[in-house]
Amino acid sequence: MTTFNLQPSTFSRLRASIIIPNYNGLRFLAPCLDALAAQSYPQELTEVILVDDASTDDSVPFVQANYAHVKIVRLARNSGLAAGCNAGACVASGDLLVMLNNDTEAESGWLAALVEMAAAHPKAGTIASKMLLFDRRDTLHNAGDVMGVDGIPHNRGVWEVDRGQYDDDRAIFGGCGGGVAYRREAWAQAGGFDERLFMYLEDVDLAWRLQLLGWVAVFAPAARLYHHLSATGGGKLASFYVGRNTIWVIAKDMPGDLIRRHFGRIVKAQAQIGRDALRAWRGDAARARLRGQLAGVVGLPRVLGWRRAVHATRTVDSAALERLLQ
Repeated sequence: MTTFNLQPSTFSRLRASIIIPNYNGLRFLAPCLDALAAQSYPQELTEVILVDDASTDDSVPFVQANYAHVKIVRLARNSGLAAGCNAGACVASGDLLVMLNNDTEAESGWLAALVEMAAAHPKAGTIASKMLLFDRRDTLHNAGDVMGVDGIPHNRGVWEVDRGQYDDDRAIFGGCGGGVAYRREAWAQAGGFDERLFMYLEDVDLAWRLQLLGWVAVFAPAARLYHHLSATGGGKLASFYVGRNTIWVIAKDMPGDLIRRHFGRIVKAQAQIGRDALRAWRGDAARARLRGQLAGVVGLPRVLGWRRAVHATRTVDSAALERLLQ
């Protein structure tokens, strides 16, 4: 992959809005919010927005009592992560919209590193954090998202001990929605997250759409945060939506000539996922993955209608996009 040689910029005055979607995440909020209060980036250039997705725990009263500076957006019904992030973006004032999972703990220089990378590379619509495991802080969870020619996204570096092996390779396909900054202009042009996906792969879908519009994505290795894996999702829920949304995102976003060129790989990857799920049929998650794949196929006629709107505004040719695929 191409490496960007980004030089340190002068101190930037970019304003950052940190948007935290929350659903019954009370047990995670204190470490998350305390870490944000300790950021080295100036507080006067930072706002924190908690979007509560109709929680039934005491998340909102807890934040109101202990973090008066946090702006709270309350959704009347559980609407999914994509809708929650969009709701936060609607009230945000920042030049950068920073999506952050509630089950994370950011190092003190995390936000400053994201802002610095955004200032150094103005064509970057996406700036990705270095995400490490909460309980194994030397182990990577995500060093930026990469995309396979088979349409399967991957967490770069997942489960690897972090030795800085990705720190100089800044060009990525997109950022993990658990800790990623979007330039406001790019977010607005793309239209934010697609709420029809509800949750899971909304960040991958947006990565495709930003790439199609000519925005690039960069990795900020100094923007380090620690993440509890599948703390507020996972299991059957994740398996269904990942199974469904992977198929929908390919059908919605991947250029037609790339689909045709790599159709065999795309089908092979989906078949392998299905076979693996069948082998684990006794497991609830495996059956949910198969239901998700079925829902993905059944929904294709509707998704192809969405596709027309995406590709009507495309500005990048397939050859440039294919160079980003692995």
